[in-house]
Amino acid sequence: MVDAILNRFYKPSKFKKNGDVKDVLVVALPMLLSMSFDTFMTFIDRLFLSKLGPAEMNAALGAGAVQLALTMFFTGAISYTTAMVAQRLGGKKRWDCARVFMQSVYLSLISVPLLYLTIPLGHFAFGLEHLPADQLEYQKTYFNILMFGGVINLLRNAAPCFFSGIGETKVVMKAAFAGMIVNVACNFVLIYGYGPIPAMGVAGAAYGTLIGNVVSTVILFAKFFSNSCHRRFRTRFAFAFSWPLTRELLKKGIPSGVEMFLNMAAFQSLILMFHALGPEAATASSIMFNWDLVAYVPLMGLEVASTSLVGRYVGAKNAAAATRSTYSGLKLGWGYSLVMGIFFIFLPGVLTDIFKPDVAEATESALAIFNAARPMSMFMLRIATFYIFVEVLLVIYAGALRGAGDTVWVMFACGIMNWFVAIALYIVAYVFHLPAHYAWIVVVAVYSTAPLIFWRRWKSGKWRRHVMNAK
Repeated sequence: MVDAILNRFYKPSKFKKNGDVKDVLVVALPMLLSMSFDTFMTFIDRLFLSKLGPAEMNAALGAGAVQLALTMFFTGAISYTTAMVAQRLGGKKRWDCARVFMQSVYLSLISVPLLYLTIPLGHFAFGLEHLPADQLEYQKTYFNILMFGGVINLLRNAAPCFFSGIGETKVVMKAAFAGMIVNVACNFVLIYGYGPIPAMGVAGAAYGTLIGNVVSTVILFAKFFSNSCHRRFRTRFAFAFSWPLTRELLKKGIPSGVEMFLNMAAFQSLILMFHALGPEAATASSIMFNWDLVAYVPLMGLEVASTSLVGRYVGAKNAAAATRSTYSGLKLGWGYSLVMGIFFIFLPGVLTDIFKPDVAEATESALAIFNAARPMSMFMLRIATFYIFVEVLLVIYAGALRGAGDTVWVMFACGIMNWFVAIALYIVAYVFHLPAHYAWIVVVAVYSTAPLIFWRRWKSGKWRRHVMNAK
């Protein structure tokens, strides 16, 4: 009854839109920018570390990937909060939006001890790489700090779900921007040292990341409990635990968590295998993957927008608008990838040289490793151009299917695809002993077949059954 009264007097214009490009852009652009800020934050970490030497940069990439893989199950499960919030908003159950979000916060806190139990698995994975002693030490340091700050990382990933679900992504963008500024400043001071603060190197990069995440998380929670949000969603009355909402979040979110864990574990396997091919291959692949991160992570903003809009239209039982929003997301994604592709094709040398070690700081061997890896890195960047166009199809269709509630199928499809790619790399690099840059060609070729599967799933219309069953 109260919901009906609230909906009568509060009708945002966003609900009158129908999934066209403008509709998607309202949600996607702030999310794309916020993801870009997160990417820039990570990119700067590794750029600063690269000036110390390839070992520090490679350690940050390797440790960061393992940390993401171990955290991804929990953050992936919690991320389904976006779709649940969007479905309630579309179904005009506005006050349930805040209650759904609070259940995700409780799950985040409960997950922290479980996350700590996975730390030995990370150390075991590092042992499989047969890394140089200095890189292994740096890698463990970076990894341990990020993992023990797990509560910050989990809440940092849960906090934007409410706002992306209701389609008000500008606040997420602003929080990410503030976190980025703090992170960059802290990284510079903590990595290199300034005044009374000693140079901490890799450890400083990890602490800077956590500090930036704290800032953005505090901003989002402050907005959630603000007067404006409370008037619309009763956020200050949403603290009660709800087993039905938690059960739904676990039922639909766990497949997403498993999927994202399998995806990150497969990606980490790629990094492990490239790094095990030697310091030149490790450096070349690290540079390529750092730039791939710049190209890919902003696309995740489009994925979140696709999940949010499709979830909203599923809640409103409007399958036609859900389909339009998906195709609109594809148009925007390809436009972005075209810009990135131009840089990858025509400026690979410039992109590679950004990571060149500082002559005054790095050792002679570090400079020799970089110079040997430079041609390979340029080659891999050019091949990655095709890779980023393929990623657009994957993120948009995967986001749309998640928003429609088709999370189990997405879990199996993504898991099988990514591990098939990892197996292909192993066969090419370790069975046939081809060089790293040729192995990368095979990885991209195999990966490029996956969008056909997701496209066929979407075209089959099986996700529409969730429209009929929307709450």
